[in-house]
Amino acid sequence: MKIAVMGAGAVGCYYGAKLAQHGHDVVLIGRPNHVQAINKNGLVFESAGAVAKVPLAASIDPAAVAGADIVLFCVKSTDTESAGAAIAPHLASDAIVLSLQNGVDNAERLSGVIGRGVLPAVVYVAVGMAGDGHVAHFGRGELVIGPGAQSERIADTFGPAGIPVEISENAAGALWAKMILNCAYNALSAISRLPYGELAKGEGVMTVIENVVAECLAVAGRIGVSVPGDIQAAVAGIIKTMPAQYSSTAQDLMRGKPSEIDYLNGYIVRKGGAFGVPTPANQVLYTLVKLLEQRAQHEARA
Repeated sequence: MKIAVMGAGAVGCYYGAKLAQHGHDVVLIGRPNHVQAINKNGLVFESAGAVAKVPLAASIDPAAVAGADIVLFCVKSTDTESAGAAIAPHLASDAIVLSLQNGVDNAERLSGVIGRGVLPAVVYVAVGMAGDGHVAHFGRGELVIGPGAQSERIADTFGPAGIPVEISENAAGALWAKMILNCAYNALSAISRLPYGELAKGEGVMTVIENVVAECLAVAGRIGVSVPGDIQAAVAGIIKTMPAQYSSTAQDLMRGKPSEIDYLNGYIVRKGGAFGVPTPANQVLYTLVKLLEQRAQHEARA
């Protein structure tokens, strides 16, 4: 199958590499320096102690989605509308568009831009960019998606490539569960510049995380979303399954890039305000990350 990855950062490169290794025709659409490195040397894919060079196509042009059977939409939440508008004229009429993004409203926002349905996916993978054209995989890699004919096709395509796909009747709840994990750890990792395992050792950190999670669950309940499983246990488990992982928010700030905090803790704060649910812990984390972004912008101008 032809598969296009729009927004080939760490997540997009990981899934693109896995699919390309299984023989699919994959094109990564990303930033110029990243694309140049891939076209020159292939995508360097580091996983489970092994390093491989995966030959695949890369482009800076959103038109490269043309003819793709499946489009993995992996851009930052802040870029959803602009990137969606860029690919919309080039999408095949029967292309499956899959949103592999943080937050809970990206698929809806993207659907409004491209004028077709978008399948939201919950992504559980620890990855990071180790350099231009070099992705490092630290753990996990499964997806959770909602039911439907397209979902079966995704599962049948991704499973043999080593990408487990769970089709869930409560994909919306699973998406919220993932966002709660992000709300619990992303800002704290960014503020401290520590990976999850070290972060959890900090005095009072787990109490803050418990408060953040409780607020998120209160907002979800007020909206009418049922969050599946034992979310407190899942949050605690991240320390063991991804101890060396820095959050995507931390990686953004360390590179001087805008983060997705508006669609994580910021989303909880906005929804809490709209529905009368107090969110003081999320508010503090959101404000601190926004201040760090502001400082980075100030230093860049100086």
